[in-house]
Amino acid sequence: MLESASAGMFFAVSDDRIMENIRIMENIKAIGILTSGGDAPGMNAAIRAVTRAAIYEGWKVFGIYRGFEGLIGGEIKEFTTESVSNTIQRGGTILKTARSRDFMSPEGRAKAAENLRKFGIDALVVIGGNGSLTGARELAREYDIPCIGLPGTIDNDLYGTDSTIGYDTALNTIVDCVDKIRDTATSHDRIFFVEVMGRDAGFLAQNSAIAAGAEAAIIPEDETDVDQLDQFIGRGIRKSKNSSIVLVSESPKHGGAMHLAERMRVEHPEYDVRVTILGHLQRGGTPSAYDRILASRLGVAAVEALKEGQRNVMMGIDDDHVVYVPFSRAIKQDKVVEPELINVLSILSI
Repeated sequence: MLESASAGMFFAVSDDRIMENIRIMENIKAIGILTSGGDAPGMNAAIRAVTRAAIYEGWKVFGIYRGFEGLIGGEIKEFTTESVSNTIQRGGTILKTARSRDFMSPEGRAKAAENLRKFGIDALVVIGGNGSLTGARELAREYDIPCIGLPGTIDNDLYGTDSTIGYDTALNTIVDCVDKIRDTATSHDRIFFVEVMGRDAGFLAQNSAIAAGAEAAIIPEDETDVDQLDQFIGRGIRKSKNSSIVLVSESPKHGGAMHLAERMRVEHPEYDVRVTILGHLQRGGTPSAYDRILASRLGVAAVEALKEGQRNVMMGIDDDHVVYVPFSRAIKQDKVVEPELINVLSILSI
């Protein structure tokens, strides 16, 4: 019986499991890579890292276009090291991405598994968010295919990793936009509600609010009984502060920026209120140095994990160390905004 590390914890690994892992590792001759769900800056850096690390090991690499939808349709092409040249600095994903209704059905997953066999693909690396890793887990469970996940989402909402690929770039994009919006807010004595992505997670709103010096962040995780808009009005607007910036997650829990702005117009008509919805602007752009490094580290680690016989795990980063996070934990456990961050913004917004 040996001990193996996973996400900062240790668990016993039986001799049978060790032999099974060795068998999986020895059987891998080719891997597939796909990106799924929403695109995120740094996905190309991850594709590049996985491709070159696998070729370094002597494995074939197949790029699968348009996510699980492309896997079902057989949109698969063998990659060389040149296939990923001059891509590390590019936003989006060279493999394209799509959401697949067909993959949600047993028939769709059966077709996907058939195409993996047809192209001789022994293992799959999936780059994406919660839904993408859920799809990888189902495929692995039903067809005994080793799958490794890389956390590619600007929302930073996957449990078990300090940061996801694309989050840092999106955060910097938002801060740059808010800095520009503040010029107009100050010039016209206006209150701006700036809506950012993060349907179920407020990391983008909370941290961009701190970084941009905003007066408030309205996020889904702040579940106190206090109305967040009333709290902002009571704390953030004073006679000496005629303009304000409020970062708002797009979460339906509070109705989004448009709903909050309408409430302000009705309940406080004395204020001049405007709304800016950043939308898909947040997804694009050249990935930051941090996202390029993170994607490169996790991409190489994904190949190392397959060499070790790992399966059904997401590669994560914890205290600057690469960790393995079981799909079940990464997908099901909630990653929450630390109360300390909420307190920091509250103190600094006076």
